[in-house]
Amino acid sequence: MHLPITALYAGLCGLIVFILAFRVVVLRRRLRIGMGDGNNADLARRIRIHANAVEHIPLLLILLALAEGLGASPALLHAAGIGVVIARVLHASGMTRSAGHSFGRFWGVLITWIVLALLSIWCVALYFLRG
Repeated sequence: MHLPITALYAGLCGLIVFILAFRVVVLRRRLRIGMGDGNNADLARRIRIHANAVEHIPLLLILLALAEGLGASPALLHAAGIGVVIARVLHASGMTRSAGHSFGRFWGVLITWIVLALLSIWCVALYFLRG
């Protein structure tokens, strides 16, 4: 089975996770903190930003792949994939700027949840429609 649309967004999300991990490593090296966050708020925030992406992206990509494998329209798949990429970039940039409320964090979370809900509903619906 080929999943070219999912492959595109998995690659883009992989790059996002790589960049977020790299930012953690760069700050760890500069601060000389090998484990944990050393009670450094900036490092703790970068770790959390990376972890949040790692918590959400895998399930979103699994749902995207399942929807693609079940024959969802390319337009729906691209809309969901673009939504995931935009949401994760917004969330990371918002969290980088502020540990509290921010435009990026709010919209990143909201778009992530919308895509998660829509893909989940789509997969369940396809199951029942295809019997």
